[in-house]
Amino acid sequence: MTDTTDSSTPTSRRHNPHKAGSARAAFHVRDFRRIWYGSFASNIGTWIQNVVLPIYVYTRTGRASVVALLIFAQLGPILLLSIPGGVIADRVDRKKWLISMQAVQLSCSLLLALFAANSSPIWMLFLAQLGVGVGNALNIPAWSALLTSLVPHADLAGAISLNSTVINGSRVAGPIIVAVLSQWDVTAAQFFALNAVTYVFVIIALIGVQVPYLSPDTTTGWRRFTFAFRIAQQRPVVSRLVLSLASFSLLSLPYVGLFPAIVELNLGIQVQGSAYKWLYATWGLGACLGGLSVATVFVDIDNRKLIRYGFAGFAVSMMGFAFAPSVRFAFISVFFLGAAYFFTTTSMQTVFVSGLTPEIRGRVMALWFMAFGGTVPIGNLIFGPLIDRYGSQWLLIMGSLWAGVLWWWCDIERIERDDSNPAVL
Repeated sequence: MTDTTDSSTPTSRRHNPHKAGSARAAFHVRDFRRIWYGSFASNIGTWIQNVVLPIYVYTRTGRASVVALLIFAQLGPILLLSIPGGVIADRVDRKKWLISMQAVQLSCSLLLALFAANSSPIWMLFLAQLGVGVGNALNIPAWSALLTSLVPHADLAGAISLNSTVINGSRVAGPIIVAVLSQWDVTAAQFFALNAVTYVFVIIALIGVQVPYLSPDTTTGWRRFTFAFRIAQQRPVVSRLVLSLASFSLLSLPYVGLFPAIVELNLGIQVQGSAYKWLYATWGLGACLGGLSVATVFVDIDNRKLIRYGFAGFAVSMMGFAFAPSVRFAFISVFFLGAAYFFTTTSMQTVFVSGLTPEIRGRVMALWFMAFGGTVPIGNLIFGPLIDRYGSQWLLIMGSLWAGVLWWWCDIERIERDDSNPAVL
């Protein structure tokens, strides 16, 4: 095992000329770069589908509640399957497991394309999307553990920030591609098929990297599935981050999945038009730059402080989006809303991951994804029907106010001080 920059097991930073923790330092690792490129290509396809599917369903049904149901099919499995996925991630060959989960999502995306091409009943689309969601839920704990194992511990912040850039850069590219190709009459089914093809890029990237060896998980029986909860119970910082993220996702982030209905009801922008797609891309650009800034512009600032800055920025920008007096102001506010969204969650994830060893990262990261992705579809199911009946502005106001509460409650520095003070325990 070597410690050169091209080593797939990054045990040392000796030949890495970039600042520890920066995005450039993480990108200097060859295998991380390969996975990053493959993931970026695949995520563009995912966000093409994420843009087109809600529009397609909302156009066919005119109901935000049905859109919420399809989003639940995609994200709901995260709530139930993240823990089993984390247990699997720490016990099996991660490369083979990840390749198989990409194949599952590829197959189900092709089914979604087939059903859309034949105007099949919505419940058939739900089943295909559910297959994508199950594959994703079983994939993400292993995927997150893989990404953070490819770089030295000192460069975790850079790796997490770049992963946020993948997710949100694709949010920018996806809507732009949809807007351009829509001018050439590309159908929803063809967009879904295009997404299916992009999974091939991840499979090729995974085949080409060497996954670092980790000591096998030695826990047995039911303890495998309760391990992450025990860690959260023992570590106040872990539990506070998980609870903060879960409530943030439930009360402040439903606007993400219900974006088509919110934009149409609150701003009068038709979701079939190009203005909607550019607005979504603007939000995605903000999210991309917000996540990347954590390991670039703000690399020298403690991530514990950045978390609180992010919640404050989110509260202000969402309130601005809720009361946007014009479409132009909406574009400005939604950019900062996206930036604050991933600035906050990237900072939170960096603090969360930094305290976990590679051997337990897959299992404990399952809690993170349950909180982040698992509660969003529940919020959509709760608030989608309410939006149909009462409009959407109140939802944005509520999300803004809750972010303000979390600015006060998710003070990690205070929690660590209290935890280290015997008088407080």
